[in-house]
Parts: sequence; structure tokens; C-alpha cells
Amino acid sequence: MPELLRVDVIDRFCADHPDWHVVEGVLVRATTAATFPAAIALVDAVAQAAEEMDHHPDIDIRWHTVTFRLSTHSAGGLTALDLDLARRIDGLVVTQD
Repeated sequence: MPELLRVDVIDRFCADHPDWHVVEGVLVRATTAATFPAAIALVDAVAQAAEEMDHHPDIDIRWHTVTFRLSTHSAGGLTALDLDLARRIDGLVVTQD
């Protein structure tokens, strides 16, 4: 089972990646796409990355806004898997813009 991250590691990640923040122990990022189809394309790209990692986020789509919530449920909190997936999502958000 992946090891839970220390709070200082999570805080440092959020400081270095200001689009991400922690809400009730979950790493959260929302982004707005130009169109609804662009939002769906982003979700599809993230789904493919998540499947490759075998680590799946919670995803909420509201018209142009897509919200990602990351947590390693089997570990009961945030692990390196979540930070790795967050970095992949950041790269995908940039390429979708």
C-alpha cells in the first residue's frame, strides 16, 4: 500500500502548484475549458492517463468547468500517486488550452 504523505510535502506541492488545494483531505483542482466538447476532451485525456497509472480521480463536469479530486482511497489519504497524477493533469490542462 502507498505511504501517506506528510503535511509539509502536501503544502509544498500546493505552493509549487497553486491551482491545487486541499479540501477535507483531498487534493482538488478546477479548470475551465473553452467549450463543453473541450471539457469532455480534457476528461478523456485525464481518463487515459489515470488508466495508465491505475489511479483514478473523482471528476465532476459542469458545462465548461471540470473539477478533479485526488486521494488514494486504499491508503486513506494523499500519497505520491496523487501528486504524480496531479502533475499529469496539469500537463494535460495546458495542452488542452
